[in-house]
Amino acid sequence: MAFPERFSNLPEYAFPRLRSLLDHHPAGGEPIAMTIGEPQHPFPDWVGEVLAANLAGFAKYPPNEGTPGLRAAIAGWIGRRYGVTVDPMTQVCNVNGTREALFNACLAVSPERKNGQRPAVLMPNPFYQVYAVAAVASEADPIFVPATAETGFLPDYEGLPPDLLNRVTVAYLCSPANPQGVVAPRDYLARLLALAEKHDFTVFADECYSEIWQGQAPVGALEVAAATGADPERVMAFNSLSKRSNLPGARSGFVAGGPKSMARVMQLRSYQGAPVPLPLQAVSERAWNDEAHVTQNRALYAEKYAAADAVFAGMQGYKAPEGGFFLWLPVDDGEAAALKLWTETGVRVLPGAYLAREADGHNPGKGYVRVAMVAPKQEMQRGLIQLRDCLYG
Repeated sequence: MAFPERFSNLPEYAFPRLRSLLDHHPAGGEPIAMTIGEPQHPFPDWVGEVLAANLAGFAKYPPNEGTPGLRAAIAGWIGRRYGVTVDPMTQVCNVNGTREALFNACLAVSPERKNGQRPAVLMPNPFYQVYAVAAVASEADPIFVPATAETGFLPDYEGLPPDLLNRVTVAYLCSPANPQGVVAPRDYLARLLALAEKHDFTVFADECYSEIWQGQAPVGALEVAAATGADPERVMAFNSLSKRSNLPGARSGFVAGGPKSMARVMQLRSYQGAPVPLPLQAVSERAWNDEAHVTQNRALYAEKYAAADAVFAGMQGYKAPEGGFFLWLPVDDGEAAALKLWTETGVRVLPGAYLAREADGHNPGKGYVRVAMVAPKQEMQRGLIQLRDCLYG
């Protein structure tokens, strides 16, 4: 079967190219993986206990949207974290990781036509690849909007022409941002929601790094929507336990939004969604109800932020992340820098161009490498020192 023509517009997926790049073996030293954002901190010590107590759940079909207890736990966390009240049964849905939800929600709420035209889906550039896949699969034009140093590493959606904005059905935003580590300020989110109201589209707030931060907790899109009196249907928030609780293998997250939008998401999910197994839903319920392990996890990342600041102290172009666990480091050419670093030191990083798409003749990620600070602190610190000495020495 031929690959559907509509998918020919997708950006080239990074990792086959990365594997080819890594076929060059390092000259020596112990390899240090800093490419993929897979958390390596310990998950909560009670996970095994909760799993054991709920093993019988593997013999049952799990509820597609999540158990009532889990959805109540998620709604409770949203209330404590953002001061927003959501109905757990009509505004919250458990999902098999946010990647699934970020894709399916676009299919669920983006219409085939808008104002008699082909719809458009906005996304920051660089971006999480699933945004583009979701846009193309929903028969919309993916619009790659630069999120560069000139724009504060946030996309300037307000600067787009009105005729384009009138075609927009969904606008993706990641805050804290992957890969740049910036946090969208409250006024930015308020203006984006006002823009969504004016041009009739939905903001998809990808907030899976929301609990890893320094300084102060990032503001959430649901929080700003409630504070400004925005229509609840104007925003959908996505989060998961992968980064917050170091449980990427649980494949458990949530999407929350207005009742009408959520009804469409849950209807689509009832046909093709993969529900999270009941024992893992029990673990998830406990995780959303517990903040102690999240505070401990954030303390470990605080140590890593400090270590990175010390390694790159005084380096021109270095910017400490406000949130998340990535460094976005400027280089002349990201792919050449990643290859040099790997072959000379064994440190693996991701070329920034693999996370972006060329638009108007320019790939905004080309002059960067992304560095994941997920390895144990001493190993991470060693990797950063080798990176600094190899690329900036």
